[in-house]
Amino acid sequence: MSDRTFVDTNVLIYAHDVDAKAKHEAAKMVLHELWSERTGVLSMQVLQEFYVNVTRKIPHPISKESARLVVSSYAIWCVDTTPAEISTAFRIEDESQIGFWDALIVASALKSGANRILSEDLNAGQTIAGMRIENPFATLTDL
Repeated sequence: MSDRTFVDTNVLIYAHDVDAKAKHEAAKMVLHELWSERTGVLSMQVLQEFYVNVTRKIPHPISKESARLVVSSYAIWCVDTTPAEISTAFRIEDESQIGFWDALIVASALKSGANRILSEDLNAGQTIAGMRIENPFATLTDL
């Protein structure tokens, strides 16, 4: 079984959003662990969503230069999205009754060989297309 972990956008955002408090610390810790173990993966979709959100939508946006450095750093974790993943996402969307963008995250995670997805948006404890969903913020109390 793979020990790779697919990181959803919200985890990457919280790691760079100092206003996220406990989630910020938890996300930084998770990403540090994945870097150390060399087991983190993500998709171009995650990097695109990260960039837009941290430069425009969080309470204290980070500079475009800083966000671009983060994107560049995490590019080595990136799995390519091809028409095959889009087709897989269509199937997952229909079978699992989730939105297309979430289904594309699952399809990308499958392609990457991950065995779990860290996400706040999907239902923790759920298995979608054989992929285990975990919320790294589920046990935090000072949200």
